[in-house]
Amino acid sequence: MSMRSGLGAARRQLLCSLYRRPALLRNREPMVSFSFDDFPRSAYLAGGSILEQFGARGTFYAAYGLMGTWNELGEQFRAEDVDSLLANGHELASHTFGHLSCRSVSCAAFCDDVEKGSQAVEQISGSGSTNFAYPFGHVTVQTKRALAMSLNSARSIFPGLNGPEIDLNLLRANSLYGDLDAASRIEELIAENVNRNSWLIFYTHDVQSSPSAFGCSPALLEAAVACAARSGCRILTVQEALEEAGVQNGNPKGHAHQHMPV
Repeated sequence: MSMRSGLGAARRQLLCSLYRRPALLRNREPMVSFSFDDFPRSAYLAGGSILEQFGARGTFYAAYGLMGTWNELGEQFRAEDVDSLLANGHELASHTFGHLSCRSVSCAAFCDDVEKGSQAVEQISGSGSTNFAYPFGHVTVQTKRALAMSLNSARSIFPGLNGPEIDLNLLRANSLYGDLDAASRIEELIAENVNRNSWLIFYTHDVQSSPSAFGCSPALLEAAVACAARSGCRILTVQEALEEAGVQNGNPKGHAHQHMPV
C-alpha cells in the first residue's frame, strides 16, 4: 500500500469515527437504494424509468444551481423533471445549491450553501427535512461536525454497507459506474447485502449509452435493479430506508446524537 493510499484510509477512518449520529437499522429484509447525484436529465429520464419498470423509486440529489445547465454529464435537470419526479413518487434530496466542495470554501460558506440547497428542496417537495449528499464526496471533520443535526442524513461516497448500526452523518455508498463489465462487482455487493441483512446504497450520475466517467449505461443500471429485485432486497428511496431504521426528521428513535472529541 502506498503512503498516499495509507493516509487516505486513515483519514477516512477518522471521518467515520468522529461526530457520529448513530441509529440502529431495524429492517426485516435487506434494502437497496439507488441514488443519482447532481442530477443530469438522463438520470431521471432513463434511470427513473428503469426503476419504475420494477415498481421501485430512486433518490435524486439535486444542486439547484445546476438546473438548466450543461456539463460533462450532459444536460442537467429542468424544472419540469422535478415536477415529474415528485409526481411519480421518487425522492428529491439536496446536493448543496451551488455544487460546492467543502474543501474549496470556508466551513461557514459551505454550510450556508447546504442550507440554501435544503431550503430549495423543501420548498419544492414540501418535505420538512432533507437528505443530503456531499458534492464530489468531499467531507471534512469541520463540515461533518457543523452539519451534524441540521439534516435528515448526509451520504458519503465511502464504500461499504450500512448496518446494523448506521451513521446518519455519513451514510456509506457505492459507485455504479460504467457498463455491463461492472455487473459482477454489483452482484457481489448485493449478495453480501443479503447475507448481512443490511442497507446497500448505490450512487451514479448520468445514465446513457455512452456514459461519462461518473455515470452508467442503462444496461448496467437495469442489471443492478433486476439483481436487487431478484435477490429479495427491498428497493427503497433513502428516506424510505431511513424510516425502516426508525428515523424521523433526522432524529433516530432511542438514540441521542453522539459527539466525540477531536
